[in-house]
Amino acid sequence: MNGNGIFAVIGLGRFGTSIAKTLADHGAEVIAIDNDLNKIEQIKEDVAYAVALDATDIKALSAQDIQQVDAAVIAIGEDFEALLLATAHVLDLKVKRVIARAANLQQRMILEKIGVKEILSPEETVGKTVAETLLQPGLRSYFELPDDYEIVEIRTPKRLVNQTVRDIGLRESYDINLITIKRTFKEEKKNGETVQAQHVIGVPRPETVLYESDMLIVMGKSQDINKFVECNE
Repeated sequence: MNGNGIFAVIGLGRFGTSIAKTLADHGAEVIAIDNDLNKIEQIKEDVAYAVALDATDIKALSAQDIQQVDAAVIAIGEDFEALLLATAHVLDLKVKRVIARAANLQQRMILEKIGVKEILSPEETVGKTVAETLLQPGLRSYFELPDDYEIVEIRTPKRLVNQTVRDIGLRESYDINLITIKRTFKEEKKNGETVQAQHVIGVPRPETVLYESDMLIVMGKSQDINKFVECNE
């Protein structure tokens, strides 16, 4: 078995394709499934195995040894009946972990009724992310966690430019943690052209100085992060 696990992704729209490629990029073995041969052709070079089949056919799924994967993601987007049938079949095949996509609250309720414990709502997540970035212009990305915690990427607030991590006292003053910093560096390509590239600088040290172009990756409760941004702009 692959050290990073074996995963099945059923439904290769933009959402499913993104999941499949991200898993593969991280070294996982991915079985990508869709009934559209064109989508299979587009992804087959990026994953371990890509197959065109009807996921509403339990025999076809079983023939691919879906029951042996560590987790199956059912990401069919346009046909909820097909998603529901495929999910029911995966549950019947006793897959260890089943994650299904729901486009709305009604779909979520139905999936919960048939026993799905993990449900993804990409539209809702994207909507929250867009709203957060509109409300907080310095915020570049947003990831919601349970219990009102979140991880966000924020450009260094103006008042904190050229201060050290020790000076700003994130944990002491705002009760949030600085995970890392994405910093822009000037790099020279082989042909002599100078370009800018972002790199993660690792775990910041107390003496690390914050630059204006830095992106701070921080974690904390929503209200504490909002307070930090508002107090320092």
